[in-house]
Amino acid sequence: MKAIVVTDQAAGTAGMKLVEWPEPQAAINDVVVQVHASGFVPTELAWPSTWTDRLDCDRTPSIPGHELAGVVTALGYGTTGLSVGQRVFGLADWYRDGTLAEYVAVEARNLAPLPGDVDFTLGASLPISGLTAWQGLFQHGRLHAGQSVLAHGAAGAVGTMVTQLAREAGAYVIGTGRAADRRMVLDFGAQEFVDLENDALEDVGKVDLVFDVIGGDVQKRSAGLIRVGGRLVTVVGPAETRPANGLAVDFVVESDRAQLSEIVQRVRDGRLRTNIGIVSTLDDAVAAFNPTERRKGKTIVRVRP
Repeated sequence: MKAIVVTDQAAGTAGMKLVEWPEPQAAINDVVVQVHASGFVPTELAWPSTWTDRLDCDRTPSIPGHELAGVVTALGYGTTGLSVGQRVFGLADWYRDGTLAEYVAVEARNLAPLPGDVDFTLGASLPISGLTAWQGLFQHGRLHAGQSVLAHGAAGAVGTMVTQLAREAGAYVIGTGRAADRRMVLDFGAQEFVDLENDALEDVGKVDLVFDVIGGDVQKRSAGLIRVGGRLVTVVGPAETRPANGLAVDFVVESDRAQLSEIVQRVRDGRLRTNIGIVSTLDDAVAAFNPTERRKGKTIVRVRP
């Protein structure tokens, strides 16, 4: 099969190569999926799991990519809940070869059925962004109606999901970004916009929940905005500054079949829009991962036409 591999962490996306690679086999409780579309997050190349296994041993060359939509072609021993020929989408394990390939072996529990009226490209754009937003808001942020949310990076793939899901839950959403992001952030449902380069973040006042995808100084300043009993939820590692009167929670997104089903149903009935930036073929993916200008939204690779 064709697959994209990485061997040199220092080279970043420029070090990716399209190669011929052995097709994976289904282990116990696995399925093999013929990948039709794959999502890619550039920060994967900074994750330890891309380069080492759970025992911290080198596992390169490795195949990156963790989001997928495709069709089940084989079942491992003991696999239940899915069948050969079924359309699926979901999130591959961080420490195994990923989805920038024509086939991938995935634990069946990490996948959910993909309805026939949802395109593979759309399906592959949902797992990381949708699950990160869902888990950050509802599992870790304990969001409920009437609260306020400060969503950083609100024009990005995760941020647009955070905004929409928070609004649907009855929250008041303040989105942040660069000046050029204002229209997109408001279009996805934020009631206010803060330009992080020109506006004073402190003018936001107190909020119940900060959803942080940036870290650094922005995270530090945001900690002072947490209302008593509120939460700072972050996906960029442990918070360096914790709220004086609230909690700081850092988490790593996990696949969840029930949550994936909730997310895709919202897409089907028009309550949720995905934010797809560029769509590339597998042959052209390496060039797409090395853009000459800033791009917004999720990068999707159409592995099969």
